[in-house]
Amino acid sequence: MAYFTDKVVVVTGASEGIGRALCLDLAANGAKVVLAARSEKRLNSLKLEIENKGGTVLSVPTDVTQEHACRGLVDRTVAEFDRIDILVNNAGRTMWTMFDDIKDLSVFDKIIQLNYLGCVYCTYHALPYIKKTKGLIVGVSSLAGLTGIPARTAYAASKHAMVGFFDSLRIELRGSGVDVTMIAPDFVLSEIHRRALDGFGKPLGESPLQESKIMTAEKCASLIMGAMQKRKRTCITSFRGKIGRWVKMIAPGLVDKIAARAIEQKK
Repeated sequence: MAYFTDKVVVVTGASEGIGRALCLDLAANGAKVVLAARSEKRLNSLKLEIENKGGTVLSVPTDVTQEHACRGLVDRTVAEFDRIDILVNNAGRTMWTMFDDIKDLSVFDKIIQLNYLGCVYCTYHALPYIKKTKGLIVGVSSLAGLTGIPARTAYAASKHAMVGFFDSLRIELRGSGVDVTMIAPDFVLSEIHRRALDGFGKPLGESPLQESKIMTAEKCASLIMGAMQKRKRTCITSFRGKIGRWVKMIAPGLVDKIAARAIEQKK
């Protein structure tokens, strides 16, 4: 994809899952990739892999729940490459517990802070530079950002917030040359599910999903690459997600039943 050649792309949540797969694809297609995540060890491993394949990469350990860290990420990127063409807001975490089983409401604080406010902080500080390049802002939301999902109230709320924020920002940016692309993945094979928070705010430790039946991070990253290249408004990564979006407008109760069944079957 020649579109990405020499473009400076910042990816949060880069150390594993969708983010890691996306960074490898971007580097393979000539982008200058900026890796951001909390784990310096995992970032360094990915950085070495990209460099060994001849890619250009900068690693910036970043906790996007901290505004100053997001500002530092942008400053490091501009100091190194003198520009930002694309920002991919991918960092996130999830939870798996029914609302009335939650014992520690800080679950909501943790998830909203990372999934939603992390996007706000990074976008705020990167936007002046993205305007200069007439670049692209990407938000990796979820199908849970388009419809309610049982056992994931905090997660769905944070992803709905992302969609509302970026849809509003897209309108504000009309005429600026900056586009906003929203990604709504279905279930994707990733460590995020093993780190999902339970009702006590602790990681589950094991995935609640039937992982052999869900999309790989590499397939999801490929779909995101295509959406970024076309600067699409929205990319829904599964057929059932695309159908569900339209069915919800005419038969919302049916979508509720489908969502409940999907969680019961965990696939």
